[in-house]
Amino acid sequence: MLTILSSLRSALLGIGLTSSVINILALTGSFFMLQVYDRVIPGRSMPTLAGLIVIAATLFVFLGALELIRLRLLAQVGLSVDERLGKTVFRSLTSAPSRARLASMGLQPIRDMDDLRGFLSGPGPAALFDLPWIPFYLFLCFLFHVWIGVTALAGALLLIALAILADVTSRKSAREAAKFAAERSAFAEAAKRNCDAAAAMGFGHRLAARWTRINDRYLVNHLRATNITGSLSTFSRIARMMLQSAVLAVGAILVIRQEATGGIMIASSILASRALAPLELAIGHWRGFVAARQSWLRLLTLDAAMEVKGPEVALSRPKELVSVENLHLAAPGSKTPILRNVSFEASAGEAIGIIGPSASGKSSLARAIVGLWRPLGGNVRLDRACLLQWDEEELGQHIGYLPQDASLFQGSVAENIARFDPDAASEKIIEAARRAGVYEMIVRFPDGFDTEIGEQGAALSAGQRQRIALARALYGDPFLVVLDEPNANLDAEGDAALVQAVAGIKARGGIALVIAHRPSALAAVDKVLVLAGGQVQAFGPKDKVLKPAPAQAAGTAVRLLRAGAEAAE
Repeated sequence: MLTILSSLRSALLGIGLTSSVINILALTGSFFMLQVYDRVIPGRSMPTLAGLIVIAATLFVFLGALELIRLRLLAQVGLSVDERLGKTVFRSLTSAPSRARLASMGLQPIRDMDDLRGFLSGPGPAALFDLPWIPFYLFLCFLFHVWIGVTALAGALLLIALAILADVTSRKSAREAAKFAAERSAFAEAAKRNCDAAAAMGFGHRLAARWTRINDRYLVNHLRATNITGSLSTFSRIARMMLQSAVLAVGAILVIRQEATGGIMIASSILASRALAPLELAIGHWRGFVAARQSWLRLLTLDAAMEVKGPEVALSRPKELVSVENLHLAAPGSKTPILRNVSFEASAGEAIGIIGPSASGKSSLARAIVGLWRPLGGNVRLDRACLLQWDEEELGQHIGYLPQDASLFQGSVAENIARFDPDAASEKIIEAARRAGVYEMIVRFPDGFDTEIGEQGAALSAGQRQRIALARALYGDPFLVVLDEPNANLDAEGDAALVQAVAGIKARGGIALVIAHRPSALAAVDKVLVLAGGQVQAFGPKDKVLKPAPAQAAGTAVRLLRAGAEAAE
């Protein structure tokens, strides 16, 4: 983050210099009035008035041009911050929670980036650049007359007190509003993902009621924060108007006492109003400032968490072994173990089936093996090297992963299979499709590999999505392929293609780990690992582990698997 600030130093310096010239040119109105009342009117000099008009008009044109330049510079700063943080923000959405060292924040980083860019591109920061010039304007008021300066200083102190009050009173409400806004967005996203189920089963009205409760909490806090800043903004505007009139009244008294001229009376009123304008503007945009400050702090934390130093030495492509050593695992952000003391090895050319009852830790083990979750203890190694020794993107080239909930991205079939590699060769895409047994299915699509599948693959059936996701896992012939419930949505043809895909992984010297409930997925595996209660109950050759002996250590998991096989027959 310090790198970002230092890279923007020249832009901020330019905005500061521009603000300095703007605040000097802002004296034009005051001094114009001073000269008109003290020189033009007493001397009845039209040439002097004409000259003053030309000078003032020229200075006002320059003032307007510099204001536009400053606004554009601030907008550019907002875009620059977005450009520098945009990749980090998106990487936080796609990186493993364990590598980010943060609990999932949903889409909050994107909202934070939008809030920060919106604030930097608006008029609020301009007021912050003008605030340091308030003492200069007050000094000029004191030069006009001490009582004019005292009056202006009293008004400045009042507005500063209002600014502090705005910060103290709005901070908690703004924080609560941001929290409920994130909760509201998360619920809306979940409702959109599950709209079919809600409509089919008729509980959409209950979701609407829940949405109303969440939205009401957000609106209450949002309204409270808006009312606070709105009230203080109104008070500050009224206070500035009253102060301008008070300075005018003090000037009139001084004129009556012959301690000041009429020009000083008018000019000091304008000058005092200009002196306090940044404070009024800052209070008016205080809610945006508070939101931007909170967004900045969250992005600062995110940037520090995502700043993971890559390994200095790039490891060679793995080709021998995957080993899990005394693995203890919990979900990111939790200390409650899901897996305890899990150990096993798989050599090149082997396929291992992982079975067990629901909630035994199978999917959690898969996430640990592919590097998504960081262990509490123990290690997962590729060719004896711990996963943390690999660069994240480099590691991904050696891993194929088919999660339990196979999701695709908006784009073409080819883009999804190629993992959105813009330089992917057509031969590699077709080869992955053939290995997954989906080539014939894809070429029957209207546009073949160029078929657009829609958001989350909405244009495809569940089985088609799963088979294309399998091709994505096989793309590039990764050494380790982890398949979590790969046949959950497959028919007999898909089951046969899956068995052939696993056999192909073994034949080329890769390693396949297959998590399954249905026995058909285990047809091509060599060994079976049985999990129950987060611990290994049995591990060994498939025929030995699954042999018909109820007293086997596999226990309940094996009996359930055998029952499924009998039902399938």
